[in-house]
Amino acid sequence: MTSMLCTGCQASALGQACTEVNRMLSWRLSQESQSSPSDQHQESGLTPTHIRCKIFLGYTSNLVSAGVREHIRYLVQHRMVDVLCTTAGGIEEDFIKCMAPTYAGDFQLRGKDLRAQGLNRVGNMLVPNSNYCAFEDWIMPILDAMLLEQKQGTLWTPSKMIHRLGKEINHSDSIYYWAHKHNIPVYCPALTDGSLGDMLYFHTFKNPGLVLDIVADIRSMNDEAMKAPPRKTGVIILGGGLPKHHICNANLMKNGADFAVYVSTAQEFDGSDSGARPDEAVSWGKIRADAKPVKVYGDATILFPLIISQTFAKQQANN
Repeated sequence: MTSMLCTGCQASALGQACTEVNRMLSWRLSQESQSSPSDQHQESGLTPTHIRCKIFLGYTSNLVSAGVREHIRYLVQHRMVDVLCTTAGGIEEDFIKCMAPTYAGDFQLRGKDLRAQGLNRVGNMLVPNSNYCAFEDWIMPILDAMLLEQKQGTLWTPSKMIHRLGKEINHSDSIYYWAHKHNIPVYCPALTDGSLGDMLYFHTFKNPGLVLDIVADIRSMNDEAMKAPPRKTGVIILGGGLPKHHICNANLMKNGADFAVYVSTAQEFDGSDSGARPDEAVSWGKIRADAKPVKVYGDATILFPLIISQTFAKQQANN
C-alpha cells in the first residue's frame, strides 16, 4: 500500500487520499500558531493538544446495502468520525440487515424473473420483499410512539428520528445503534425517499399526524460546520448526490472544509455535483482555497476499506 503514491494513475490518487485522511486524523489545535498548549477550549474544556479535526462522512445507500456498512459501523463504533450524512436507503438498509440478510446475486439477473420471485436487485445484491415486511412490522409501533410523544410536545426531525431508531434497534451490528450510543449526529434530509418514506406514507392512513421538521435539521447540520472553529473540518465523501452536496454546503458556512477526500466513479462532464471534482467546490467556498483535496476515481466498495486500513485502522491499533 505504501507504494501506491508512486505507482501512477488512480493508485497514486488512492495514496494521496490516504495521506489526506491521515492529515485529518493527525491535526490538533496545538499545531496552530495562535494556540498555546496550556489554553483550554471554552466549550469542550480540552487543551489544544486534545482538540482534533471534525470529520464529516457522507455515503450513498448502496454502500450500506453492500458490506461497506460494516466498515462505516467500525468507524462510528470507535468514534472516529463526528457527523454522518446519507440517503434514506443508507438508513433503512442498516436496520433491515439487523432483521434479515441481503444476498449476493449477479448484475445480469433478469428483472422480470426476480420480480416473480419477490426479489429486489441492488446492483449484484438481492433483497427479498419479506425483509421490508419485517421492517414494517418493526417500525410501525415506533412511529405510533413518536406520534404520541409529538402530541406531548416533542419536535421530531429526521436526525432525531434516526437517533430514536438507533436506540430502538438495540443491535451492535447497526451503524445507528452506535451513533445513538455515542451521540453522533446522522443527517438525512431526504429521509422520505425510500422504504422509510413508504412506512411514513402507510402510517398516514393508520395513524396520521406525524411531522418531521427539516428546517430544524438544516440549522443543526450547518451549525455542525459553522460552529466547528477553532477546530478544522474534514470531509470524506463516498459516492455523490445528496450526501456530498449536503456536507459540502454545510462547510460553505465556515468558508470551506480544510481537508477533503472524494471517492466516486462519477465524471464531471455532465455538470452534475456527483461528478464534480473538489476544485469546483473550492470555487463555491465549500473547500478552502489552501486545502489539498483528493478525488479517487473508482468503486468505494474496493477503495474505502483500503483507505481505512492505512488510516483509521492504524490509528486505532496505535491507540
